[in-house]
Amino acid sequence: MSGDDNNVNTASSSNTIDTKPRRTSRSIKRKKFDDEVVESSLPTKLIPVERTRRAKRAPNPKQVTLPHTKWSPKDDLKLILAVQQCSDLALVHKCVKFSQKLTYQEIEERWYQLLYIPEVSRPATAAIATLTPEEKTAIERKTLWSSKEEAILQQVEASSQPKLEFFVSLLHQHPLVFHPARTPRDLMIQWERLRQYSLLADQTVQPLNLGDSVLNFSDVEEQLTDEELLSEQPDPVLQNELRKIDRRHKIEIRKLEDEIRQWHTMVGGPDNGPFSFDLDNETYAALRGRLVRYLMRSKEITLGRTTPTHQVDVDFSLEGPAWKISLKQGIIKYHGGEFFLWNFGKRPIYIDGHPVIQGCHSKLHHHCVMEICSLKFIFIINKTLTEGKSNDKV
Repeated sequence: MSGDDNNVNTASSSNTIDTKPRRTSRSIKRKKFDDEVVESSLPTKLIPVERTRRAKRAPNPKQVTLPHTKWSPKDDLKLILAVQQCSDLALVHKCVKFSQKLTYQEIEERWYQLLYIPEVSRPATAAIATLTPEEKTAIERKTLWSSKEEAILQQVEASSQPKLEFFVSLLHQHPLVFHPARTPRDLMIQWERLRQYSLLADQTVQPLNLGDSVLNFSDVEEQLTDEELLSEQPDPVLQNELRKIDRRHKIEIRKLEDEIRQWHTMVGGPDNGPFSFDLDNETYAALRGRLVRYLMRSKEITLGRTTPTHQVDVDFSLEGPAWKISLKQGIIKYHGGEFFLWNFGKRPIYIDGHPVIQGCHSKLHHHCVMEICSLKFIFIINKTLTEGKSNDKV
């Protein structure tokens, strides 16, 4: 009995142990479908996948971010080129036209920043590199002329009348002196400017003989005395008005004094050497410039520029820079004892400060001032000849 009891206890204990769930890591076998059987029967080859790192994008040079500053890349390039040409910040401040008005202290501070502060010079250099070649060339052609460049141009004689081919050879003879962006046309225009202002080596500026009749500012100031007014009781309001009027008069006197010197040089006086001349009996009138005198020997003359295929009576290119003047700018006609100017060109002609636009005409009188494209002339009428022919009909 004891044996049977032991078996019963053993069975009961085994029943209690088997009640725990059984778990396994093996996959459960199930019946495969047809397509799975076909795919599993094929041999498979594992292809190792290589991991590639992404290459970092290079920054776009045209997307350069600059700190907030009033200096644009064009202004920086103008400053660098001008200082390299003349080595004078004061001259750069006076002659270079920036995108906005800058003081001398701002230009000096910017130049030192470009020289000694890398945090400023590096972004500025990167911004200049983003400019197009056309923009760079336009800035380089307008940069200041160095003293060596002007010294070579000053050696060309004023009376030689050189052509464009001469400046081409001059540019080839001195490639290290002239800026690489200079063209023969630029050299010719600069030489004409030097000749216009009498800055060539063979030109001399003659002293002015104003005579005793013309007073300067100091003489007029000595004559301004108010002794009679000071004897009476001064009125504060009147004195204030007199001071304002006196100040305006002195400013006008200074302006007129400068204009007298300029016009006296252009017109000339009775004792002024080459500026005085007499008109013969065949000359109706004359146009007098700074360098050239044009004589009107017929009742109608044409104004403009002379080319190999076009001829005019008055060639403005002999007086100075005239590339903006039309080939046939206008005509001067004499009839009825009077002179008239017709303007056919695009540029206006100023007669004593009054513009004569395209298609219009104006009357010319003795010693009137005619101006076109910064070229000024005095119109002088031969009254001896015109008074005898005043009865001519149009």
